[in-house]
Amino acid sequence: MAEESFYVTTTPGLEFISAREIEKLGGRIEEIRRGRGRIFLRGDLELMVRLNYLSRTLERVMILLTFDEFENLDDIYKIVKNLSFDFIKPDQSFAVRPLRVGQHEFTSLDVGRVVGQAIIDSYLESRGVRLRVNLDNPDVIIRADVIFNELYVGLDTTGDAALHKRGYRVYDHPAPLNPTIASSLVMISSWNVEKSLLDPMCGSGTILIESAMIGRDIPPQKLRKEFQFLRIYNGDMLRDLIESSSERDVKMKLLGIEKFRKHLRGAVLNSKKAGVYDTIDFVQGDATRMCVKDVDVMITNPPYGMRIARKGIIENLYRGFLKCSKDITDEIIVITAEHKILREKALDIGYSIRDEIKVKYGGLDAVIFILKS
Repeated sequence: MAEESFYVTTTPGLEFISAREIEKLGGRIEEIRRGRGRIFLRGDLELMVRLNYLSRTLERVMILLTFDEFENLDDIYKIVKNLSFDFIKPDQSFAVRPLRVGQHEFTSLDVGRVVGQAIIDSYLESRGVRLRVNLDNPDVIIRADVIFNELYVGLDTTGDAALHKRGYRVYDHPAPLNPTIASSLVMISSWNVEKSLLDPMCGSGTILIESAMIGRDIPPQKLRKEFQFLRIYNGDMLRDLIESSSERDVKMKLLGIEKFRKHLRGAVLNSKKAGVYDTIDFVQGDATRMCVKDVDVMITNPPYGMRIARKGIIENLYRGFLKCSKDITDEIIVITAEHKILREKALDIGYSIRDEIKVKYGGLDAVIFILKS
């Protein structure tokens, strides 16, 4: 099977984790755009299916049509106009999904308009047919990502619903953790199915649910109903992959503590939908006064910023849970936007900071801390 060039999107700062996963799934990495959440790679169409169905850390998978530098909108038009879009059938509709990062004299809507016109003109010149635009339910989605002075144009094989939408979130927490980030946190840690894992501020249970799915080899997109590539390519590759996937029946020690009962109930509902309720113990409790002993790994996403009103409350919470955790575990993975407070409290209490990984998280500058007591 012939190889294609792909680019994938992931959480900026966590490209190294996604690169490892891509290689395990059979992809060949060509370039990692660190801090920009982009990875270039090569592989066949079966890899495209595997990445969409099995990847736990990626957001979208695109077949790369071009990557180039530009100065203005005229450059963008010329770059796209010179591409071939003959893979689109004459009776199919398309839409452009633009993204713009950086300072420019134009908007993302301008990018979408210019790229859309260039596609129409290119196809009309090549096939003599004017393609239909359907913004709501297109057969083909073209991604046009303007990242500073770089233009990425790709055929979206994932669709408008990114891969972090697993399908199990039936309870909406006011500040949920992105499942792709949750999986990355688990992969960064030393956790495996032989070790116990605690999330002392588990919210709606994302970290524990993702851990359980990893431990049981449950495909992250098991509940997904549609991929965009099914509108372009034969579905046999996906059916074969689903049929060949096998889940493990393995016991794990996963514990979630949550202060608020409504969130705890939501975590239970989410875990049931994900099919891992029987592997996780959820209890109501306070992260600053935990009655737990001898946990191998702790991973958590504590409240921060707008999730807690006053700075003093955040400081007390962080100090309390870190002090309490000293007697519980030797390894703590924490992601927070309140990184200055977390760092200060951890050092005051006597933790060593093994690593700090800067990430973009919900538009905020966050840090993943790996702490050792």
